[in-house]
Amino acid sequence: MNAPQRTAAAASEAAAGRMCPFDYRYRPAVFARPPDFEAGTLYVVGGLYGNAAALDEIGRMAAAERTPVTLVFNGDFHWFDADAAWFAGMERRIAPHRALRGNVETEIARPGDIGAGCGCAYPATVSDETVRWSNEIIAALRAVARARAGVAERLAALPMHLVARVGALRIGIVHGDAWSLAGWRFAHDMLDDPARAQDVTGLRAESGIDMFASTHTCLAALRRLETPDGPLTIVNNGAAGMPNFSGQTAGLITRIATTPSPHRPLYGMAQADVFCDALPVRYDNAAFLARFLARWPQGSPAHASYFARIGNGPAYTIAQARGTAR
Repeated sequence: MNAPQRTAAAASEAAAGRMCPFDYRYRPAVFARPPDFEAGTLYVVGGLYGNAAALDEIGRMAAAERTPVTLVFNGDFHWFDADAAWFAGMERRIAPHRALRGNVETEIARPGDIGAGCGCAYPATVSDETVRWSNEIIAALRAVARARAGVAERLAALPMHLVARVGALRIGIVHGDAWSLAGWRFAHDMLDDPARAQDVTGLRAESGIDMFASTHTCLAALRRLETPDGPLTIVNNGAAGMPNFSGQTAGLITRIATTPSPHRPLYGMAQADVFCDALPVRYDNAAFLARFLARWPQGSPAHASYFARIGNGPAYTIAQARGTAR
């Protein structure tokens, strides 16, 4: 390999996991369409990451509701399940429900390598080490997915976004944000940054959306923003399949419904006639950790990146998610 080739290879490796592929992008105007479905009670399950124990608990939570629940998996329902039997089990359980493809599903379904790595489009605040670990995880997961006939085609056919009607509100369901499948503009720190205020100034008018439900950033957020065209709620559930707050081991999902929740939310708000709540998913953490360690022992990329969070939660608080931290 000559010097220009080495330089190009290094640049490609550095971009993997940080670049935002062109086919991830869309305009907020794509949401100004008739709803794809209506629901009285909607569970938005983002970042399940292959956690079957969390999926079990979500099923129990849905069964306790007074009315039928519509489940939408808004991406990254695969991740840790880089094992043939584990992956097949998650595919079988997710397939009957509405789902979006996150960057994980998009990149394991992509027929060729475009240098996107995990497709996370990580910002500069995320360490190069974390990016490298994610790229190694996606490589292992891709090998498992490609060994199963028809899986890549099914995942590639999933939409990048959905529009739901719940009560009087139009709900935009995304993986990243209103501009990209792997967008970070619905991350808690960006939502609180005055310099980013222009991002949402015309968003409600262009999209026709009252509330966006996202995930992707792995850290939860709930904000009610006042725009020139009326209130806009943005809710990010963090991760359904991993702990979300320091010292806690529960996953988190977003419940959007016309009736109050039978489960005690960690926090929430109401807009018009609709309740929006962050519900803890108190799954069997010991069972999940045992399965995780069987596939990702010490020294593996997933262990290095996620073991501490699975055991003790991230360095993040409910007050930060609510935007009330000093």
